[in-house]
Amino acid sequence: MTNKCIFFTITAMNFKNLHGWNVVPQEAIRIQKSLAKRINLCPLKPHALKRIAAVDVSFREGKSCAAVCVFRMPDFTLIEQKTLIIKTVYPYIPTLLTFREGPVVLECLKKINTRPDLILFDGQGIVHPRRMGLATHIGIWLELPTIGCAKTPLFGTFTIPPLQKGTFTFIKNRHEIIGAVLRTRNNIKPVFVSAGNRITLQESVRITLRLCRKYRLPEPLRAAHILSKTALKNHIASQLPQ
Repeated sequence: MTNKCIFFTITAMNFKNLHGWNVVPQEAIRIQKSLAKRINLCPLKPHALKRIAAVDVSFREGKSCAAVCVFRMPDFTLIEQKTLIIKTVYPYIPTLLTFREGPVVLECLKKINTRPDLILFDGQGIVHPRRMGLATHIGIWLELPTIGCAKTPLFGTFTIPPLQKGTFTFIKNRHEIIGAVLRTRNNIKPVFVSAGNRITLQESVRITLRLCRKYRLPEPLRAAHILSKTALKNHIASQLPQ
């Protein structure tokens, strides 16, 4: 892993084709280990974050629904949102969730017209046994800064932070700091934050906290979560016999 960061000046989303998604678990693990060599936890490019996107995926009755919400900063104005629903193909396998969510996420991201400066994911970044959570995996695919903000822990050791908003403790893999347990509201359960790609942990914590205004989850991520749940519920209801 390198700290040298190379930036690209492009106006549209840069979608790579790094690998196939319908692979057996052994091949999926091999892909994760190979992609981990491309992780680049460099500081953000020195300019204001003008557009932040958030991604959430919901599952129900054999369907996967990805939602993307793009907000203009710093006024938190929603400027674009898209959803996509497909048949769920890949089984639920812990540590391989990107192979279940990745295809619908990427196809949904292809629908947006706005190139975000950063994408926030409901999932893990490098807090993963092979450092390849959803935020990291898709961050490498898109060559964009990404943050993982999960509601539950997956990997590593940590202690619970104090009850005051803004406090945090580190998540460690042995002696390496890989993430943070962040309190985003007083006396409310914390979230689990980690860098995805092209960003540092310190920046990930600071930005996540900045985006939490009234709720436990960052505003963009909460909007994407509500949108994915609602879109999938309405889709399934529309398929029922009248």
